[in-house]
Amino acid sequence: MNHLRNALWFSWFLITVVAPESRSQNSAKADGYRGIWYFIGPTKNEYAYKYSGGLGTYPANHYPFSVYAPAVNKTFFCYGGVTDSTSRELCHMVGVFDHQTGMVSRPTLLLNKQTNDAHDNPVIQLDAQGYVWVFSTSHGTERPSFIHRSRQPYRIDAFEKIEATRLDEKGQKIPFDNFSYLQVYYQTGRGFLGLMTHYDRGVLVYGNNKPRRTTAVIMSPDGISWSAWQDIGAIEEGHYQSSGQWQNKVGSAFNYHPNTQVGAGLDYRTNLYYVETRDFGQTWQTADGKPVQVPLREIANPALVKDYKSQGRNVYISDVNYDEAGRPIILYITSKGPDPGPANGPYEWNVAYWSGTAWQISSVAQSDHNYDMGSLYVEGNRWRIIGSVEAGPQSYGTGGDLVLLESRNRGKSWKAVKRLTRNPARNQSYPRRPVAAQSGFYAFWADGNARQASASYLYFCNQNGQIFQLPAQMQSDFEKPIPVKNP
Repeated sequence: MNHLRNALWFSWFLITVVAPESRSQNSAKADGYRGIWYFIGPTKNEYAYKYSGGLGTYPANHYPFSVYAPAVNKTFFCYGGVTDSTSRELCHMVGVFDHQTGMVSRPTLLLNKQTNDAHDNPVIQLDAQGYVWVFSTSHGTERPSFIHRSRQPYRIDAFEKIEATRLDEKGQKIPFDNFSYLQVYYQTGRGFLGLMTHYDRGVLVYGNNKPRRTTAVIMSPDGISWSAWQDIGAIEEGHYQSSGQWQNKVGSAFNYHPNTQVGAGLDYRTNLYYVETRDFGQTWQTADGKPVQVPLREIANPALVKDYKSQGRNVYISDVNYDEAGRPIILYITSKGPDPGPANGPYEWNVAYWSGTAWQISSVAQSDHNYDMGSLYVEGNRWRIIGSVEAGPQSYGTGGDLVLLESRNRGKSWKAVKRLTRNPARNQSYPRRPVAAQSGFYAFWADGNARQASASYLYFCNQNGQIFQLPAQMQSDFEKPIPVKNP
């Protein structure tokens, strides 16, 4: 009877306290760190799914999942989680790691997104006053998006829902309650800049009509009132973009989806493009400073970094970073097609680096899946990648074992200097670089079985590659992460 009463109470709690439409303080706490397990695209073969696994820090088109705050010496982070090991309902969780004490908070359970879709994972950002902002994304238009702000600076105990608005095409205020694939940046004195995707339901892409996935930029001085979105890419069926920031510059690297009537559509994303803004989204230019008119509509345009369509190669973009002079570096994977398995290999990891006069493209490594992913770190003349390069226990599945690679010659050659993980049961996936990453909390990711539903745990590593698991069960409000023995 007690079990039934407890179950009924928890169901009421999820509906009334952490349901998405709630405007309450959302100060509930989860009892530990567990990630969402997610799949898409059953393949009906030995590989099970197009991609699947522990995807609490997925996808590469969301950023950031963690932000370091020097004022309090803490890293704040968010992820897609679950309330227990059997649940498949995506909950948005927020945690904080204290670099001084080496302890991690019990996660705040912000909301239940009422889906199992990891595309709805949240992103996090801090403003100049130290308020913690969580942006709850959506995958298309079927579910709403939400924005929450902490009640107090540098605290995650209580949040309030923001009734955000944006301007429509006529300059009228409307609710800003739907955004996909968000990458959000903050600039003191200017506010928030978001790179996002909006879906144009039912619209096929021909001529100058909008694609189904249109990449755009949107700005806000306060996180409450947002501008109209300005489209960046509108080529055929649309784009996936990843991005990065250097000082006041924000750059977007993106591919495009060929028209399904004359090409291969969404799964055959190809080509590599790059544009940047140096004035908070007012104007856009190529890496060499040449102005471009957005949205870009033609396949061949000045933003094109590399033509992969003519080679029959898919392009999956992982990360964008900058050297000490603000020159962009793009980390991405290419393959022969969307389906998992050796037939579409090799899965080539590459960096494209703007040298100041030309794009230089260098090979980094090879892995075994399109949805392997890595983060790129630039530390003076040492460039580093932490990524799922090695095959894990589910070979040809999403993720694998994490490897630390380094380059000392601006990406021309790379060396694997350390294998970080060797898990016998689960692949590691989507290691993410924090904003202003510090040595104590250097990359953040989840694990999971890439063939079948499994538990998913959350991890971070320090700059030396020492791994710590975030505790799946917590007895106190703050506890030490669990050291994991390196292979």
